[in-house]
Amino acid sequence: MPAAFGRFLETYARLPVLIVLLLGIASGLPLALTYSTLSVWLTEAGVSRTQIALFALAGTPYIWKFAWAPIMDAVPPPLLARLGRRRGWMVLTQIGLILAILGAAVTDPAQSPTQIALAALGIAFFSASQDIVIDAYRIESLAPQQQGAGSAVTIYGYRLGMLISGAGALYLAEVFSWTIVYAAMAAIIAVAILLVLCIPEPPLPETAKAPPPRDLNGWVQTTLIEPFRSFILSQPRWLLILLFVVLYKLGDAVAGVMTNPFYLAIGFSKSDIATISKLWGLIATLVGVFIGGWMVGQMGLLKALLVGGILQAASNFVFVWQAYAGADLAVLSVTVFVENATAGIGTAPLVAYLSSLSQRQYSATHYALLSAFAATARSFLASGGGWLSEQMSWAWFFISSALVAVPALLLLLVLMRYDRKPESA
Repeated sequence: MPAAFGRFLETYARLPVLIVLLLGIASGLPLALTYSTLSVWLTEAGVSRTQIALFALAGTPYIWKFAWAPIMDAVPPPLLARLGRRRGWMVLTQIGLILAILGAAVTDPAQSPTQIALAALGIAFFSASQDIVIDAYRIESLAPQQQGAGSAVTIYGYRLGMLISGAGALYLAEVFSWTIVYAAMAAIIAVAILLVLCIPEPPLPETAKAPPPRDLNGWVQTTLIEPFRSFILSQPRWLLILLFVVLYKLGDAVAGVMTNPFYLAIGFSKSDIATISKLWGLIATLVGVFIGGWMVGQMGLLKALLVGGILQAASNFVFVWQAYAGADLAVLSVTVFVENATAGIGTAPLVAYLSSLSQRQYSATHYALLSAFAATARSFLASGGGWLSEQMSWAWFFISSALVAVPALLLLLVLMRYDRKPESA
């Protein structure tokens, strides 16, 4: 085995990177409970497609998490300060997740849509807060030469977490009630708390060791304002960048919010969805992430983003084929592979791009800001997807979802022409 490849494998086998992988699983698990898995539960409960898509609004905390990220950076976790900044906040957010998931578990969506919506909102809030801390932990606990591996295993772990709450939850739902399914997901989060109690607290950055300002105005300026001011000053085209980050995954998000209702509508069972859409989809995503990472090294961030964006948009046309083929498992296998592989190809350079824009001094807050904007398409803009799908055939809906990806590609072309800084980041 070549020495370089051996060092490559050794980086991924180091304990800090493996810890980040496990934390990535905890980070990814809650998402499907307010997104794809919840949409199956709502569909079975007789909730309309328009209402199901509106539940994407429950993901709003993923958009606004940058607003409280500076507080989680600067304020010791209440009651758990002895665990450290990162571990203490992780445990607090995971306790909140358990309570919110259990709140959803004891709710009947058909009888109490408001209660299930509030539970979903709670899950999203504590999940977004957990993401803030886990991203900060990754940045602070890994050496510079481990950051690339840490970003990759974060994506892998996140997808494994989504597999558990996606395919795993659907398999359980074939045998048990949705109450038991959601209670089982809460139990997994409880296991994550045990993991957090066993891992080391990362060392404080030098900026965190400085004494806090004595007056309120100084605290607000230093903690809440300066990280965002610093980002704006460092990125002359910050408005174009944020708009691009918002729109880059929009086509995927519009299609994604209605994917499971679409599969159910054309005749697939939950087991079909779990076996092919989730398990096969995970394999395709891992392949796509590998290809996307290779593209970044070969052609640079912006060109890799462009190719990934084009492939993401084009992949939505395979759903048109699926709509005409109906409940054909062979076609579903192709559809799922293409969709997830291209999503992975686009995600790898996007994560690298967001990381390149984050200043290390404010890395947790900057990454929270950028990833929150990236979540806007999934959590807010995609909420109209259900209404759109009810106005046209499934085939035309997925054609439309591909077309809404075009503005992001045009913005990227502008950035490629006028802003070369990320290429050398």
